Amino acid sequence: MQFSFFKFPIVVLSFFSLVACNNEADTEASASDTSRAITEKEIQYIFDGVTMNGLIVYNAHQKIKSPAVLVVHEWWGINDYSKSRARQLADLGYTAMAVDMYGGGQQADNPENAQSLAKPFYDDPYLAYERLNAAINTLKKEEFVNPDQLAAIGYCYGGFVVLNAAKAGADLKGIVSFHGNLSGLPVKKDSLQAEILICHGGNDPFVPEEEVNSFKSQMDSAGIDYSFKVYPGATHAFTNPQATATGKQFEMPISYNQEADKKSWQDMKDFLSRLFY
Repeated sequence: MQFSFFKFPIVVLSFFSLVACNNEADTEASASDTSRAITEKEIQYIFDGVTMNGLIVYNAHQKIKSPAVLVVHEWWGINDYSKSRARQLADLGYTAMAVDMYGGGQQADNPENAQSLAKPFYDDPYLAYERLNAAINTLKKEEFVNPDQLAAIGYCYGGFVVLNAAKAGADLKGIVSFHGNLSGLPVKKDSLQAEILICHGGNDPFVPEEEVNSFKSQMDSAGIDYSFKVYPGATHAFTNPQATATGKQFEMPISYNQEADKKSWQDMKDFLSRLFY
């Protein structure tokens, strides 16, 4: 989120058994073993003297290098929400990395602090690109990651980050922005490597129609293919189950929308499946 005064720019594995009832015990044991294979590890990486604290989630039993997805947090910083999305991606079979954009694992507990942490990146989208690129280079070095099969998703502020990284030419096959700001760097077709999916709330007051139209005009004028999904009735932060309570606490017009959350997650899954396979 980005604000004006401060302008607000914020699995379970499923197992299916086809065996008879007398094989249920074996099936349950197999499911348990697979579930235990999902592994998490904290990782530190440094860029320009700043130490970032990320989290990598992956299947320790995988036999081949897998596609990987970076997850960029809302303007609140790397927290349980962005980590939970990394876990969901690991359940889908990807290696996932929850990215720390602010450094030191910093988190904000109120809008003023969040705005202070996010503002340098809104002011300088190339700084956001460089910080994300540090995470990209870190993830590429992991032994279980296919370095040619990377994507990034981001929420609110994180959507702004991944979109601008794509515009800056980040080495990603695709990006997905969930209720992220659409401003920032101008788009240039020659520098763009990533395919783009935008998941936008139809009633998002922080990404107004003027900004949407400007983004689409830039993309269309540059001859760039992209997907722009609108979820009617959804406001800002529609994917975060805590958004409604947070909105009430800080008098922010944000709320969770379960239908839009499910639809946008499915749209992301379809996008990644097409991207990688």
